[in-house]
Order: sequence, then C-alpha cells, then structure tokens
Amino acid sequence: MEAETKDGQEVQRHFTEITQTHPDISAGVAAIQTLLWFLETHKMETIAEIRARLAEAIKAMTQSDLSVPSIQSGCEQFVRFITLTNIQRADFEEIQKILIYRGTKFLQKHSNARERIAGKAHHFVTDGATILLHGYSRVVMRVLKEATAAQKHFRVYVTQSLPDGAGQRAYAELTALDIPTTVILDASVGYIMEKVDMVLVGAESVVENGGIINKIGTFSIAIQARAMNKPFYAVAETFKFARVYPLNQQDLPNEYKYRASTLRSGTDLQLEHPLVDYTPPSYITLLFSDIGILTPSAVSDELIKLYC
Repeated sequence: MEAETKDGQEVQRHFTEITQTHPDISAGVAAIQTLLWFLETHKMETIAEIRARLAEAIKAMTQSDLSVPSIQSGCEQFVRFITLTNIQRADFEEIQKILIYRGTKFLQKHSNARERIAGKAHHFVTDGATILLHGYSRVVMRVLKEATAAQKHFRVYVTQSLPDGAGQRAYAELTALDIPTTVILDASVGYIMEKVDMVLVGAESVVENGGIINKIGTFSIAIQARAMNKPFYAVAETFKFARVYPLNQQDLPNEYKYRASTLRSGTDLQLEHPLVDYTPPSYITLLFSDIGILTPSAVSDELIKLYC
C-alpha cells in the first residue's frame, strides 16, 4: 500500500505538470503520456505487476478535476494496446522495452488526432454557413481553424455554457481568427436554432452505442436540433471511445458527472449541478473521428477492433 501511495503521488505530480505546462493537451493524451513516463521510469518484474501498477496510476489521475471519461478510456486503450500479444522473452527488462516501444507508437498515433479529424470535418462547413457550438472543445476549434484556412466564410453562435462559462473562451479564440461570433444565453438555443445550418460539439467520451457524454446541456441542444431538422455533428478522438453503455442520464457514474474534489468533500450530490449529460445516438447525425467519418452505429464495431 505504501508503494502504491508513492506511485500515485508521483503520477499525480507528473500528470498535473503536463496539464499545467501544456494546457492545449487534452486530459486523455496527458494521461497516456503519464503512463508512458511511468513505464519508462519504473522497473517492474512481470506483466501482472505492470497491469496492477498502471491501474493504480490510472486511479490516481482520475482523482484530478479533469475529464475522467477521457482519462479512463485513453488509459484503458493504452494498456490494452501495449499488452495485446504475448511476448516470449527470457529477460523481462527486454520485455519492458518492447512495451515502452508499443506505448510510444500508441501515443504518436493519437498525438495528431485533431489534425486528422479537422482534415475530414472541415469539408462539412460550407461557405456562408451558420454554426452553433456548445462550450469549448479543442477539436471543434481545430475544425473551424481548418475551415478558415480553406478560405471559407461562416458565422458562429456559441452558448454561454454555464456553469463555467466556457463559451467565452471559444468566443475569444474565434474572434481572434476574425470569425463572426456571438455568445448566446443557454436558454436561447431554441430561438437561435432556426437560424443555424448545423450544430457542432465535442465529446468527453463516445460510448458503445455511439452516443456521447459531453458538457451539460448537449442533450437539450440535440433534442432541439432534431425538432428543427438540423444536423447534429460530434467530433472526438478515438482514444475517447469507451466501453460503457448508459441507457439514460442516471446510468452515468458519479465520477463522470461531478468533480473528484466534490465527491471527496462529501457534499450532498442532490445539491450539485452535474457537469455532463448523455446524448443518445439517435440524435447524432455523424461522428467525426481520426479513423474516419462514422455513423453512431459504427462505434461498436470500432470498439470491437480496439479490444478484441
């Protein structure tokens, strides 16, 4: 237990350092980088020990107030990838080097995921379009930057996105790119929806049935988009594909809905505002990922490829 606590403290320090030094890196990629660092700097004797200590490292990172869904899904895929096949070597030090090599390849694959997504998704942003965003998503920002680089002209409405007001961050970045942008009240989505040509959102996690877990309010926007027959597009890296299958909002684990610090404080969760909600696949038109443009029903097939 003492060793596990020490590992956890080291992992938390390294993970925090990455996220603070490189704020543009998503929590999932920062977590993968931390696992790779842990594998490179800690000598272990068996595959079972590696699995156990990486599991403790993942648990330590989920105690932060960053996105638990993307941390868990990215780390699970990392561990699965590096230990996928049996390695026949007498020297375990050599085995560990092979696992580190695999981990490096996995990280390289996902480090430029946003660029690959933007290369596919920006074609759906037509010249003269009006787009509705919800909150702040690094991937969505990358898509719109790519569309601007392609000399497309469009305007954006972005929700204020309470409780953290993340829409202001999106507004600042978009106006810096000379993209006409207006911040709207969360309650005015229904009024604005008839003016927009498409809704574009990011995702904290993509679940097995092709639905998404994202910032609170996403589901409400999806319902209104469906009512007014507007396409609802989601963008997400494949390391956010998770083996969870919620059927409704109550199926989301508390660690997804509330900050870790809130859960540790013992606060009555009935008095807390959930940070995310679940949007079922039936409300999602297309999902743009680094492996291609998917219908929601195709997500389960991709998860089978990842884990089988």
